[in-house]
Amino acid sequence: MSMNLERSKHLNYLNKLGQGQDELDFWLKEHLHVSAIYWSCMSYWTLNKKEELQKEQIVSFLLSCLTESGGFACYPGHDDHITNTVYAVQVLLMLDSLDRIDRDKVASYIINLQNEDGSMKGDRWGETDARFLYAGINCLALLGRLDMLNKSAAIDWILKCRNFDGGFGLCPGAETHAAYVFTCVASLAILKQLDSIDQDLLGWWLSERQTKNGGLNGRPEKLPDSCYGWWVLSPLAIIEKLEWIDRNGLISFTLSAQDQETGGFSDRREDIPDVYHTCFSLTALSLLRYPDLEPIDARFCLPLEVTKKYNL
Repeated sequence: MSMNLERSKHLNYLNKLGQGQDELDFWLKEHLHVSAIYWSCMSYWTLNKKEELQKEQIVSFLLSCLTESGGFACYPGHDDHITNTVYAVQVLLMLDSLDRIDRDKVASYIINLQNEDGSMKGDRWGETDARFLYAGINCLALLGRLDMLNKSAAIDWILKCRNFDGGFGLCPGAETHAAYVFTCVASLAILKQLDSIDQDLLGWWLSERQTKNGGLNGRPEKLPDSCYGWWVLSPLAIIEKLEWIDRNGLISFTLSAQDQETGGFSDRREDIPDVYHTCFSLTALSLLRYPDLEPIDARFCLPLEVTKKYNL
């Protein structure tokens, strides 16, 4: 098993994504197409291969997913959703193409999803949790329209998701989970409200996610998973406590999740790779300062080069 990053194999894996449109599997994953474009773009960029992105093809597809509401769907002909909207806006920003959309219309779509209590719906059907509020805050910041948000209500709702252990759940009263810790902490960082939380207590809970094999889990007593390298490390990076975990142990676990034949990362060793785990394994390695990877802004999960360029 290689303990080096298999860069060429990962690039080969990424280059093959999107092929096989005559296969059933391709069409069964329509609901993930915009997400997969973001995960792919982040993977290329983290590997310092952004020049291999087919900019116009990507932008054209994303624009075909833009709906009359101002939000983006996962694929042409599907309903809009805030998750697809933030992914699309992130990619358009990375590709210097935000001028191809009506920013005010997209921002209005997001604001119309905010509830009176400060939370945010994922779409018009009303499901609400911390992921969607983070997506809205992230997106509004990228669009330069954060002033449209009811910030005080949003902050109050986020803080209601906080638990006795210092972490955050998907909604008030829900169990602490690393992914929701990221969404809540990153939201507070974008809104410049990190002083509202006990960062030492939060850092303790996050560092306790490291298991004996070096990997990280999302909750106590769960198996480690390569994607939690991102969900746990990113809030640790935001509160400047990355040194609270065993760096070498996590690098070793993450590299063990590489597929030595096809490239790409899986959740853990010997499972099947996918673009989601590939993206968040690479971005985690970047936060760990693995050599020759593009630095990532933990607040937005975007290349630091991009967020600096746009003064975010």
